[in-house]
This record gives sequence, structure tokens and C-alpha cells, in this order.
Amino acid sequence: MAPSTHHQKRIIDTHQHVFWWNRDDKGLIADMDDHGIEYAWLLTWEIAPEEHTTGYVQALNPTRVRADGAMEGIPLEDLLVAKNHYPDRFVLGFCPHPLRGDAPARLKAAAAMYGVKVCGEWKFRIPFDDPRSIRLFRMAGDLGLPVVLHLDVPFLPDENGRPAYYDLWYGGTVDNLERALVACPETTFIGHAPGFWREISADALTEREVYPKGPVKAPGRLHQLLEKYSNLHADLSAGSAHRALERDPEHAKKFLTDFSEKLFFARDYYGRELHDFLSTLGLDEKTTENIYWRNAEKLVAKP
Repeated sequence: MAPSTHHQKRIIDTHQHVFWWNRDDKGLIADMDDHGIEYAWLLTWEIAPEEHTTGYVQALNPTRVRADGAMEGIPLEDLLVAKNHYPDRFVLGFCPHPLRGDAPARLKAAAAMYGVKVCGEWKFRIPFDDPRSIRLFRMAGDLGLPVVLHLDVPFLPDENGRPAYYDLWYGGTVDNLERALVACPETTFIGHAPGFWREISADALTEREVYPKGPVKAPGRLHQLLEKYSNLHADLSAGSAHRALERDPEHAKKFLTDFSEKLFFARDYYGRELHDFLSTLGLDEKTTENIYWRNAEKLVAKP
């Protein structure tokens, strides 16, 4: 494995996919090696037929398609291929769709049969606090599996400030998330995605863009939830966390330091953009180690 070029001794990527964005498992390993990543959490994404969207087709495995043309997403079967090829480089995640089959029983079976250690990625067009979601979250808590959540809000303000429907929503709002946190105190949640990270700023409700820009108006709901709920954490994956932090570097350094025991280095993609940005902030050694690997291994054993 290639050494890190940024003097970070250990890096664990806690949000990754395989057969994703034009790379198979070999391609993912090559990227991890190139960026000094020791191992990654691999996550599924089950897409129900009614949740199919053409916007993601180019990113998904073209062999995983239903007879009607809808994409299946990222199934557990693809993760098992990667894990079998590279057993020491991946932690297995799996999150069954809450509306498909008996999801809690499927999760329990996957943990027992394949050694799944993470419930994720939870990315479905159903509110977090729907009873069927709560059943699944509670099973994850019983099994000791953290749940990786994708949050995209269902409404964004239009040019007149009125709520306009956003059809790529997942999970609902931070209010739905908070009700799930209260209902499942024994379950560890790790939030991510645009709807989650927009809440870093207090003006999230009035921001029209999926990825708001400009200085952060603190404290946002995200600060409040991280402080109030011991079972809420966050990963820094995808463009959503990077953009939320980069919009206000001074605030980013304080945020990362204040919540260093609740945050996880993660990418959800390839490349080193997040890594390069974090290296500009002058984070102290404890904060850096917590984010890059210590928090991950406190929560989930290495492969």
C-alpha cells in the first residue's frame, strides 16, 4: 500500500462504495492505495423500483438493472465480491430497504452469515421516523451496528421563499432525524449528505441551493443535535461535507475540533479533495487522529 503523501499515518475511509462511478473493486483498491487509505467501510444502496432516477444511472453497476430498466443500486452481492478478493481492506456494510421484505430479519441474517458490521447506507425515500424505519434502526442497535444515514430534504425554497418539492429527497428533514434519535437511543447514527450538512448553518431553512455557500451562521441545527444526542455522529463524505466546511474555513476548524470525537473521515467517491482541504486547517494531532481513524475503530473493529 502506498504511503500517505500528507503525513497522516493512518486513514480509514468510513463511507465507500464498489462497482461505482466506473470503477470495479480492483479500481477502488488502486485509488485507496494511491491515497494511503488502509481500509474502507463498504456500503450498499438498495434502490426500490419507484425510487429509480436516471441521474444516478451513470454511477451504478450497469449489470445491476431490472427488466423494466430501473437500476437495482449497489447490492450486498457486489460487496461480497470485493470482500472476497480483498478481505483485509474492507469492512462490510448492508442496509436493507425498510419497505422490502422483513428488513430487520434480513439485517440480522447478513450480520450472522457474512459478518456485516455497519448498517448502511440508509438512503431511501421514506421518513427516518416511519415505524418501519424505526424497526430497522432498533435491530441495528440490538446488533451493535452503526447506521449510516443519507439526508436530503423534500422541500427547498423557491425564488419567492415558498417550499418547492425536491424529488431526490431521502429521509425527510432534521426533525424526522431528531425523532428517530429519540426513538432509538441505543442505536448509533452517522449522518451525511446535503440535507444533513446544510444544517451546519442557522439559515438552512431559507437557503435555496442544495449546497449553500457563504459564511456559516452558527450555531446551526447540526451543532445542537451533535451536542444534545450522544448517539449522533457525522461522516465527512461526498461533496456535501467538504462544501459545508470549505464555505467557512475558520468555522470549519472550530467545528472539527469541537466535535472531533464524533466525526469520521469518509469520501463516498475517489480522490483527495477532502484530504487536501483538511490539511490546510492546521488541526491538532488529537483532532486529526480522531477523525482519520480513532473514532472509526472505537465504533467498528478493523477487518
